[in-house]
Amino acid sequence: MKKYSIELKWALAFAGMSLVWMALERMVGLHDTHIDKHAVYTNFIAIPAITVYVLALLDKRKNYYGGKMTYMEGFVAGMVVTLIVTIISPLTQLITSSIITPYYFENAIQYAVSNDKSTLAAAEDYFNLKSYIIQGLIGAPIMGLITTAIVAFFTKNSK
Repeated sequence: MKKYSIELKWALAFAGMSLVWMALERMVGLHDTHIDKHAVYTNFIAIPAITVYVLALLDKRKNYYGGKMTYMEGFVAGMVVTLIVTIISPLTQLITSSIITPYYFENAIQYAVSNDKSTLAAAEDYFNLKSYIIQGLIGAPIMGLITTAIVAFFTKNSK
């Protein structure tokens, strides 16, 4: 397990960052007053998410590989981070939905229906804890794979 302690540390940092991001979204009104802008601004989480992956792979390169890391070593490290993030994503979604922003689903359903973006049944099927957990379990590995593939290229160092 010590072999993956750096990845575990950064996966937990990623989860913490995600929770802070959700709290910030709620505080600026993206989960209620400005919910109409949520679909656009929520994508900016990519900036801190990529930053966490860069820091994770640089940490792995420096403190595990002694400053030299191949693309494949970085890729594997990033995928371990992704695996852990994916495994804990239901917990982070539960914390988000029950503690940080417990009315988000209701607000999203109401917004979608009142703005003719969805029927009530479709909105209720999409905006709920189970749906978001499933989305996280699918989205986290996909986005993690893409991010890892790119970040590992830029953090490799075989000098």
